[in-house]
Amino acid sequence: MRSEPSTNILLAEWQGGKHSARDRLIARLHPELDQIAAARLRREHNSSLSTGDLINDAMMQLLNVEGGSVADRAHFVALASRVMRNVLVDHARAKVAAKRRHARVELCTAIDGEQRFDLIQLESALIRLGAIDSQLTELVEMRYFGGMTTADVAVVTGLSEPTVKRRWRVARAWLVDALANPIDDD
Repeated sequence: MRSEPSTNILLAEWQGGKHSARDRLIARLHPELDQIAAARLRREHNSSLSTGDLINDAMMQLLNVEGGSVADRAHFVALASRVMRNVLVDHARAKVAAKRRHARVELCTAIDGEQRFDLIQLESALIRLGAIDSQLTELVEMRYFGGMTTADVAVVTGLSEPTVKRRWRVARAWLVDALANPIDDD
């Protein structure tokens, strides 16, 4: 009986140009991606975007990325979570632009208890945070949009877990203030 290659082997084969390895990698990680997408959409009201839509849109964008830029499973999930963030924000902006009747698009995260954020306000805050410290923005993306643990973030970034925890506290505190005091676009 032939065993299925590891995730890292599939990543290496994808980097070598094997599209079948990329497809098997996505199939292997699909349950994890589905869990991330479901968590992001759980509390959105009147949405036309399903978890399958979110995963498909994110994967279509991700497939345009060369396999050589993905180091390991945690990096792939972090990259997928960033792309899902972009898809969600684009979807929310399209709804606002179309002036459809809908509840605001919210991101619901179970990180540090149940939290709900208006996705457009969160995106604005993340853009502002990125101007100050892009690494903190990436940390928030991995935690909120990727559902990654501090241990996973440490693996992806190469930082120690205590450093990730300290930086996470800084990012959370900054976001709480930024979301409480948004900048008006008027």
